[in-house]
Amino acid sequence: MRHIIWILFIAISSMLHAQELVIYDVPGGLKYSAHNDDFTVQVRQAGGDWQDLFEYNVQVDLDNVQNASMVSFDFSGKVEIQVRKNNGTVNSVQIRPLSLGIVPAVNGQVISFSLSESNKLSLEVNGDKLHNLHLFANPILKDKPNPDDPNVIYFGPGIHQPKDLPGDVFHIPSGKTVYIDGGAVIKAKLLVDHAHDVKIIGHGIIWQPERGVEIRHSKNVTVDGPIFVNPSHYTIYGGQTIGLTVRNIKSFSCKGWSDGIDLMSCSDVVIDDVFMRNSDDCIAIYGHRWDFYGSARNYEIKNSTLWADIAHPTNIGLHGYAEAGGDTIENITFSNIDILEHDEDDRNYQGCMAITCSDNNLVRNITYENIRIEDLQEGQLFNFRVVYNEKYSGAPGRGIENVLLKNIKYNGNFANKSEIKGFEDERAVKKILIDGLTINGNSVKKIADANIQVGGFINELKVK
Repeated sequence: MRHIIWILFIAISSMLHAQELVIYDVPGGLKYSAHNDDFTVQVRQAGGDWQDLFEYNVQVDLDNVQNASMVSFDFSGKVEIQVRKNNGTVNSVQIRPLSLGIVPAVNGQVISFSLSESNKLSLEVNGDKLHNLHLFANPILKDKPNPDDPNVIYFGPGIHQPKDLPGDVFHIPSGKTVYIDGGAVIKAKLLVDHAHDVKIIGHGIIWQPERGVEIRHSKNVTVDGPIFVNPSHYTIYGGQTIGLTVRNIKSFSCKGWSDGIDLMSCSDVVIDDVFMRNSDDCIAIYGHRWDFYGSARNYEIKNSTLWADIAHPTNIGLHGYAEAGGDTIENITFSNIDILEHDEDDRNYQGCMAITCSDNNLVRNITYENIRIEDLQEGQLFNFRVVYNEKYSGAPGRGIENVLLKNIKYNGNFANKSEIKGFEDERAVKKILIDGLTINGNSVKKIADANIQVGGFINELKVK
């Protein structure tokens, strides 16, 4: 009998341990100035007491800057979520990415659904993507660093600003782990410069910095977990760095040149489980630019959600060291990606999957696999061109080689024709394979059905 009781005790303890919910208080200095009252959001463990979340105001869309909402929490097990729309009538509700298949219950102004795994969601009422609710359900942070460890830089609950104003920067040296508590708000950028073995982790917020995290001439750097709210420039700015991992970050931007993750001359990079809503390229991969030199190779971008209010969700190849013969940008894989928006009125900067090869660069061995593109306002599914861009280029690119698009799905009605085009015989596009393109449920097996504008200087373009 004792044995049975002990087994039941262990089972119940394990179940309780597996069911966790962590809510973070908003710092007092932001309680009113940073709040958006479009929604009231509550969360609870299944059958438990409702807990209130703080609805942060985030700004989106450079074309017409609007106020949207954001909430976050950590959990394991299963949680129930209840959202009340505080203004207007609820006629329809959609939770995206649509690939997750989350269908909420709607009762008047109240929307409810449950989650059993971490997710990054957009809840949209009446089709409104500009005043929507972004909900970030993080996994429980395991193995939290000890704040008293001399190698840990700890940002606890509250607002943090550097003492060296107006510099607005925290410098992170080699061998340090930066732990940003979920209740922390940092009003500055984090700078990793000529450093190695640095980790930046935690579910807190980096609030309206010049840039989010700037990583220069460094090695073995990890950024895992923070939310970046409206930096003036890039969210993650990487230059001439080897061994970079970016995981579980969430980003909003609404200003000119406020790209998401922009990497120059970086190699051995993993980008995993990120949510990027930016008003410029969400992810851009280049060679040389400014004081960064060298080629870019070995990238794995996966399990992520991209939302480009302006420019490209993904972009490769525009910048390089043209005067020295260009750089090589190679061995890049995008997999299991949801693209929620692409809205760009300039054809030169369209393409959910864009290779814009310039500056004598050679771009090769690029794979896009299991990419799901939802309806977009204005843009193309893909754009692979060798170009000379009068604004940015020192020379046309050397060429594009070996590009695979596999299991690409688009559902929508507004995509412009995709484009593939070389520059001249010696600067051509070679070996493009489209294997498993589906448009509105229809499998595409011929170039004529793929909605592609095929230009000159192309060698081996296949659709199957």
